[in-house]
Amino acid sequence: MTLPKTDHDSVPVRTYAVHVLKHILLLICGSFLFALSNPGFIFPRGLGFIAWFAYIPMFVLIRRASFKTVWLYGFVYGVLSYALYVSWLVIFSPVGSIAIEAQYGVLLLLTFVLIKTAYVLFPEKGWLVGYLVFCAYEYAKTIGFAGFSYGVTAYTQWKNPLLIQCADLFGVWGLSALVVFPSAWIAELIRLRASVGRRCVPHAASAAVWFCCLVCAVIYGAAVRKDYSTFSTVKVAAVQHNTDPWVGGMEAYRRDVADLMRLSDEALASDPDIKLVVWPETSVVPSVIRHYTMRPDRSRFELIKQFLTYVDSKNAVFVVGNDHSVMKQDGSDTEDWNAVLVFTPGKNVLPPDPGIYRKIRLVPFTESFPWPEQFPGMYQALLNGDTHLWSQGHEPVVFHEAGMSFSTPICFEDTFGDGCRNMFNNGARALVNLSNDAWSKSLSCQYQHLAMAVFRCVENRIPAVRSTASGQTCIVDPNGKVVAMAKEFTQTWLTGQLPVIPDDVSPTLYDRAGDILGKLFVLMAAAVLAAGCVLRIRSRVHG
Repeated sequence: MTLPKTDHDSVPVRTYAVHVLKHILLLICGSFLFALSNPGFIFPRGLGFIAWFAYIPMFVLIRRASFKTVWLYGFVYGVLSYALYVSWLVIFSPVGSIAIEAQYGVLLLLTFVLIKTAYVLFPEKGWLVGYLVFCAYEYAKTIGFAGFSYGVTAYTQWKNPLLIQCADLFGVWGLSALVVFPSAWIAELIRLRASVGRRCVPHAASAAVWFCCLVCAVIYGAAVRKDYSTFSTVKVAAVQHNTDPWVGGMEAYRRDVADLMRLSDEALASDPDIKLVVWPETSVVPSVIRHYTMRPDRSRFELIKQFLTYVDSKNAVFVVGNDHSVMKQDGSDTEDWNAVLVFTPGKNVLPPDPGIYRKIRLVPFTESFPWPEQFPGMYQALLNGDTHLWSQGHEPVVFHEAGMSFSTPICFEDTFGDGCRNMFNNGARALVNLSNDAWSKSLSCQYQHLAMAVFRCVENRIPAVRSTASGQTCIVDPNGKVVAMAKEFTQTWLTGQLPVIPDDVSPTLYDRAGDILGKLFVLMAAAVLAAGCVLRIRSRVHG
């Protein structure tokens, strides 16, 4: 950044330097407030109350910066915010980490420019349009191949039992709008008092509307929560073997299966009425069906046979994560899916013919990369980084076993509302999530994931059980309350009861309308900015 030229007087240079320094401090402060409000490396569960004012520095910075520099501040803010927030990602995939940070640098560069445009086009109401633009950004960043729900503001409130209930109406987008508004309003208050010295409270009407919405959300949250203790239940066991299944070869695979069987035996011995046992994502790495039927490798076949014999000897349904693969028709290679296999002893175990769900929403840059020909360098870097690229599933399968109807979102998938909503609308009345966040070696990563998962229960008013490799293994009720959770980073198991939600239960407003509020934010922001541009052009044309 070039400083303005001066002849002999150094005061303008010093003034400009102070000006830039203030901007940098605002940028750094805003990035840290964003990270602290979410589960992070300092506070693993997050400090959700910070979110209510976390964006004040951001809005103040955009207002102060010029068009020449606001784009740069936006890019740096995006990179720094997400470098702090998802610092754990660099352990798993340095290339993926760089990609995510660069992606959010670009997204927030555009967002900063659009908010600045709103301030210029609408001198009095620009702050409100800028707020609308930011709400649109929150939804827009979750769609498409590179969609990433981590960092959506609503998830900072995952521990607030009253406010999260409105997710069954508008998804997370209504709650995000509630939480972001105070930052935009206070930033405008700061500007007015600094520039024109107003001592009254400006924009009181909009603040009153926001306060009424907040009160309504709290009242709704208190009224809508239901007591599920009278519902019939299914006893479940979630197993956590505290290892990353992909680290090591056959010896590690044998050890993991042995540990999972031992832990399952302990859980089943604690309660013989358990109907469903859940193992984590890809807990059994060798493809069960391929290695049992085709037997290309003797050691893997023996491991799979041992596993199947064990499952067939039990009296509970087993839900197991597996690298499911089949030979391509030309016989040149295999096609692999990150999959869930559902086994019912005495029915579909030996020979293996399980129900299968193939993961639909793949993690960008670590599980999926759609442009290998366009960006061969990045594609090769991902492969060299031991990235496992999968084929994509397409059907939101619903299983009818163990006395209930359930779907099995795999890891990353329960961070998105639309996928779990599709599962509900397809007939699922419970979510059985299989996850592996062990690769992150980070408690904050696991809590970030849990913070999003609880919203899927509220949106659809159905319970969930999560079986994870290292945490957070838990049971969540339809109110979004974590009713039981296993200790992280230990070999353990968790048992509990899931209420059986009737198949004919009325869908929530979110089940019917989906992410319509997020889409409306995008459309309204685009329409208002376009109208502002047209009005500005017309005013210039007419002098």
